[in-house]
Amino acid sequence: MAIIYRDSHADLGLLTNKHIAVVGYGNMGRAIALNLRDSAFSLVVGNRADTYTDQAYRDGFAVKPIAEAITGADLIFLLLPDEITAQVYLQHIGPSLQPGNTLVFASGYNVAFGFIEPPPFVDVVLVAPQTVGQGVREGYVNGTGFPSFVAVAQDMSGEAWDRVLAAAKAIGALRRGAMELTFKQEAELDLFTQQALMPALHSALQTAIEVLNREGFPPEAIMMSLYLSGELGFVTSQWAEKGLVASLDMHSRTQQYGTLSRIERFKEVKLKHQMESVLDAIRRGDFAQEWASEYADGYPRLEALRRQLGNMPLRQYEQQVLHITNTDDSLP
Repeated sequence: MAIIYRDSHADLGLLTNKHIAVVGYGNMGRAIALNLRDSAFSLVVGNRADTYTDQAYRDGFAVKPIAEAITGADLIFLLLPDEITAQVYLQHIGPSLQPGNTLVFASGYNVAFGFIEPPPFVDVVLVAPQTVGQGVREGYVNGTGFPSFVAVAQDMSGEAWDRVLAAAKAIGALRRGAMELTFKQEAELDLFTQQALMPALHSALQTAIEVLNREGFPPEAIMMSLYLSGELGFVTSQWAEKGLVASLDMHSRTQQYGTLSRIERFKEVKLKHQMESVLDAIRRGDFAQEWASEYADGYPRLEALRRQLGNMPLRQYEQQVLHITNTDDSLP
């Protein structure tokens, strides 16, 4: 049974008079910085000169170059994209770390796969929101919070768990409960969702579109029925709110029977083997090395794949449906 931490387990007083640096002011960095400030903690943003820096200035934060921002910081939130974090750490963060610092990661990726090896004199902890930056901010503002994972990879001070829970509470990550995992488990689960579940869903949608299109259904109607109406998105949101089983009660008995009686037809042994293969490759570090090379080369395959997807007829039909649903072209 997983251990769940809530607000009552954390003491924000541990962060009183602590110097906090938030490195990276993208979607997640901005959300966490705003949440920390709203929890009455002052901080400095470390970021290179770009549009994100401009946004941080507009939001009223002090912004400095990364190496300067972490100088004197007690807690350092590393909120950069996975593929660039290691390089930034080696150049601007690692050389400036001091005994007693706490590194707070939002993803277990770089530590789990060995791209970052923090020195033994710092605490290394993880607060990994299970939502995007907008969800982190909205969950804090409306008081509902957001699901998160927490972990400790290195406890130099003997207080690492107290520190990570205080940091999690300060950003609103304990309001709905944060589940304890290891850095490696968090990274592997995240990658598995991205590389096994999401491709399977995309493939199922594309196959459904091909079958229905071949049988003469209007392409725009296919897109609307399958996902552009928003029904699929609403249903999956209810999975998160009520659970997969309980959410079935929202649907007609026709749909309940049709779905439940046909599930077995799609339990392919091949799909199971494919997912097992994906997980094995993740655990071996194959993907981590592949992604490091892709980043080093300037994302050539990623850009090619994005172009390929953008050139599919699917894109054209999506745009037509979105235009129809967002334009007042009603008949007279």
